[in-house]
Amino acid sequence: MTSIRLAHSPDSDDAFMFYALAAGKIPTGQRMYEHELADIETLNRRALNQELDVTAVSIHAYAHLADSYALLSHGASMGDRYGPRLVSRRPPPDDPRNASRGLRIAIPGPLTTATLALRLYQPDFVPLVMPFDEIEGALAGGKADAGILIHEGQLTFRDHGLYLWVDMGEWWFEETQLPLPLGGNAIRRELGDALMRDVSRDLKASIEYGLAHRDEALNYAMEFARGLDRQQADEFVGMYVNAYTVDYGDTGRRAVRTLLSRGVDAGLVPPLARDPFFE
Repeated sequence: MTSIRLAHSPDSDDAFMFYALAAGKIPTGQRMYEHELADIETLNRRALNQELDVTAVSIHAYAHLADSYALLSHGASMGDRYGPRLVSRRPPPDDPRNASRGLRIAIPGPLTTATLALRLYQPDFVPLVMPFDEIEGALAGGKADAGILIHEGQLTFRDHGLYLWVDMGEWWFEETQLPLPLGGNAIRRELGDALMRDVSRDLKASIEYGLAHRDEALNYAMEFARGLDRQQADEFVGMYVNAYTVDYGDTGRRAVRTLLSRGVDAGLVPPLARDPFFE
């Protein structure tokens, strides 16, 4: 048996797409997957140290990983006119972009795509780095002026008395006419083309199984829904497990290259060491 260390975030959308692999619903031949769960910024850091064979990573972080990891064609989290949300306890101003200049903004990690998108939107702010699930509380307690929310916070912020200033996915679409590529699954190039192809097929089969057995996969995903009811969890999964997740397609690949190119132009990420995608 070949043991493969596979890591992803403990979130309902990731759980949904990896359900079939975790539950042994699809044949994987001689490949045995060891599942590890951690928040996305931790996974980004671990990928920088090449600790994992296959891992969910932020597209922002991938700019620093291209020499050692390739992006698999399957497993993307793409925001199609929606994405991380800049929120505040204050109602939205007429010009949120200008009003956010110089503010203390809570971010879920320097290498998250949410942070890259925010810096492209407004580079002049004071970042307060904290775990993603503490940002709403920090805003309510006045520890930050605004915050960028990922994961379930995109749906629940109003329950905490917070106001939407800008949806990064909507802003990105207005800028580029493209979806916002938030995360993907990266695989160590050292595994070799044959094993990378096998893993790619397994991951695609897991995603397709979840989509074909939605209620079953959603039952599993609910274990990772962090306070969402089933309807909200289903909505969240629908946002980030979609056709782009099955395969980036030409549009998704163009979105990744455009985001990272703009990051390079802004001096926020290094140029890619090599082409990102493993086909």
